[in-house]
Amino acid sequence: MTAQQSALTTSADHAAALTRSLVERPFLVIALCAAWCDTCTEFRRTFELIAHSRQDTSFVWLDVEDDAELAGDIDVENFPTLVVYREKQLLHFGISLPQQGIVKRLLDGLQNAAPQPSHAESTTLVQLPSLLEQHALKLSSA
Repeated sequence: MTAQQSALTTSADHAAALTRSLVERPFLVIALCAAWCDTCTEFRRTFELIAHSRQDTSFVWLDVEDDAELAGDIDVENFPTLVVYREKQLLHFGISLPQQGIVKRLLDGLQNAAPQPSHAESTTLVQLPSLLEQHALKLSSA
């Protein structure tokens, strides 16, 4: 990977980088957003800045409508919603204020956090890191 990283998407253009990132980095931060959401559009730049500052973490921008096959049954109450994993174990799922300082403090606080009990209402939420990896591998081999 380069010295500067960007938030990745589920597009074919990012498939190889996404696969590599998911394998090499223990932390994964997913922003669940929607293209029509003005707050998400504003948050995207902040998300990119945070991605540039954290080389040990994979950052993925997931549009819940465009990527519905991956987002599945995840119940997003508001945007942006952040999902954070360490080695595919869920650490955090919740709405976040789209401010760089708040997101950075959240991520700092999760560095040594224990995994959350699984959200029974969403198996997709628990399986999302594996689903992303399978998606990226499928795109890479196409």
